[in-house]
Amino acid sequence: MWPDGICRVTDTRYTKTIQYQDINYQLSQNEDKTAIFEAWCDFLNYFDSSVQFQLSFVNLSATQETFARSISIPPCGDEFDGIRAEYAGMLQNQLARGNNGLIKTKYLTFGVEADNLRAAKPRLERIETDLLNNFKRLGVVAAPLNGFERLHVMHDILRMDEQEPFRFSWDWLAPSGLSTKDFIAPSSFEFKTGRQFRMGKKLGAVSFVQILAPELNDRMLADFLDMESSVLVNLHVQSVDQVNAIKTVKRKITDLDKSKIEEQKKAVRAGYDMDIIPSDLATYGAEAKKLLQDLQSRNERMFLLTFLILNTADTPRQLDNNIFQTSSIAQKYNCALTRLDFQQEEGLMSSLPLGLNQIEIQRGLTTSSVAIFVPFTTQELFQTGSEALYYGINALSNNLIMVDRKLLKNPNGLILGTPGSGKSFSAKREITNAFLICPKDDIIICDPEGEYTPLVERLHGQVIKLSPTGKGYDGSPCYINPMDLNLDYSDDDNPLSLKSDFILSLCELIVGGKDGLAPVEKTIIDRCVRIVYRDYLNDPKPENMPLLEDLYNALRAQDEKEAQYIATALEIYVTGSLNVFNHHTNVDVNSRIVCYDIKELGKQLKKIGMLVVQDQVWNRVTINRAAHKTTRYYLDEFHLLLKEEQTASYSVEIWKRYRKWGGIPTGITQNVKDLLSSREVENIFENSDFIYMLNQAAGDRQILAKQLNISPHQLSYVTHSGEGEGLLFYGNTILPFIDHFPKDTELYRVMTTKPQEVASA
Repeated sequence: MWPDGICRVTDTRYTKTIQYQDINYQLSQNEDKTAIFEAWCDFLNYFDSSVQFQLSFVNLSATQETFARSISIPPCGDEFDGIRAEYAGMLQNQLARGNNGLIKTKYLTFGVEADNLRAAKPRLERIETDLLNNFKRLGVVAAPLNGFERLHVMHDILRMDEQEPFRFSWDWLAPSGLSTKDFIAPSSFEFKTGRQFRMGKKLGAVSFVQILAPELNDRMLADFLDMESSVLVNLHVQSVDQVNAIKTVKRKITDLDKSKIEEQKKAVRAGYDMDIIPSDLATYGAEAKKLLQDLQSRNERMFLLTFLILNTADTPRQLDNNIFQTSSIAQKYNCALTRLDFQQEEGLMSSLPLGLNQIEIQRGLTTSSVAIFVPFTTQELFQTGSEALYYGINALSNNLIMVDRKLLKNPNGLILGTPGSGKSFSAKREITNAFLICPKDDIIICDPEGEYTPLVERLHGQVIKLSPTGKGYDGSPCYINPMDLNLDYSDDDNPLSLKSDFILSLCELIVGGKDGLAPVEKTIIDRCVRIVYRDYLNDPKPENMPLLEDLYNALRAQDEKEAQYIATALEIYVTGSLNVFNHHTNVDVNSRIVCYDIKELGKQLKKIGMLVVQDQVWNRVTINRAAHKTTRYYLDEFHLLLKEEQTASYSVEIWKRYRKWGGIPTGITQNVKDLLSSREVENIFENSDFIYMLNQAAGDRQILAKQLNISPHQLSYVTHSGEGEGLLFYGNTILPFIDHFPKDTELYRVMTTKPQEVASA
């Protein structure tokens, strides 16, 4: 083994290994399945007869402690340790339900014959580049393994009984006089019986799969990999030279034709119909001709396949049970599992991802027959980073879903679902989780229904209640000035540019009308905006911050009749009964977690309130960017902003800008139809790589299926689904999830919005 990942497995054979991730094949639509299958066929056809390759599927058990460490939330000695303990306990319980005890990895090992390393290296590198590009076309994340990583994989396989970390450095070899084998070999090997072997404290047995079925099923490999025991599945594949394959088949057809003629001669001599020939001859003749046609005209190639399965266990009884389970799966698909008698050592060597096949049991198959063993099943989402948050349990594998939205290209997200499906609860769970394990993240909530207050207060955050009377929870004045300007407001040279856009959106919302503001009106407002901010820009003191009243007066001072029209429309929000937004900001908007409660604003003011909060959030985002902090923004009843064309365009503009400025916005809505009816919804979906979809109404399901390319099978997870059940979209991954939060906790009591539970809390 060399540090660059090249391994010499025989005197003339050199191999490299690529690790690749899973994609959602089993959950895909039929058209997508067909596309993946055809792409995989093309992938296989890339290999010529000089390149032998091996597909390795390694399912190894790991200790619960390994996973427990990745989800632990250590106490910090503050007033939130009780919540941390509750949340960590919930995660531990969810972990115990799943089979995260298995670490599943997939590898492709390929090798070439060469006289020396110098000759092998350029060929291997070229093949590696081609294979990585082929994986990319399939939408599969893949990366080559270096020498250390390849040794690590083999160490984990050969020493699976120890659960010890792999310790190795290339610098250790020369002084110690040891080879790489010494660092990966188990304490002992024992090949006594011929039907099984002992590797350290582990028992193992290698079997091969006899493919007897006339037709194969794409579920077969997936079923082997779904077993809840340590298992290594290996497919050694060798391409046959196309010319030789066609010649061989033609020879067989000639032999069969010869046999057919002989039988016909016998029939004539015996005096019966010469068309009556043995059924085997007729069957084999037809199949051979079909095979020749496939090879010549259907882009099919011939491959030799060796299908090996290595079962491991701690006791003989457990090993027998595992082998019996494996055999049952093989029988289910009309195949047979046969033990490699007196070839267990060769079988073990062939089961390591080295690209070395010492088992000479091969089955000839065409490209499509080999491709039916599609090496993709269902993706897992279990990220072990320090900021990975919990989003439920994978409904297919019962494994925890732990992901970090910051790792997405675009972390913007949506939470969609019918009333009672658990939307707000899911948002609160994410808020709590982020608050506990992401101490540098600020959290802002726009709360149109007044349901986030108990949670925010428990987390010692700031609740800002906006009402027509201007009174907060304690009766004291509580005001937000929509004209607040942060001089770092935008990445443009002029900080007024985006602020002007916001005020235009605000005026459009106020003035109303089907067509919004006319060009003349927009020009007048932009002119007045520059006038009213003049003093503040010259001397940026808080008392110089303009109010809506200043804009109103500036409009009144203009000569155009359009200016008077806009001013009149603004009047009710300046001197009239809805003047709550005509005051200087007098509340603390800089708490780590801030909730804007706009429940009491009423129909006229609510949309304006949401737009104002949106702008306040943007101010915070710009401040936090300078401090290298992330701003998480949760916007409930998001459809209200997208319903009006005037506010939708501004919201989308902000939605696009957030990512670059370190913001993670999340829109929450139950009125999916209203959301989808917006002209801007395309932009929202295109700029959102995270969607948490709960139960959906019938009409919404069809539109969402079309919008997000959801298969009927996937759609079933959001059809009449229970509370906290649905589909998670994370980048290109779609997973069904279940999230049932324990009800006997303090956290549940402050997060629930069910009237009966709130009353009893």
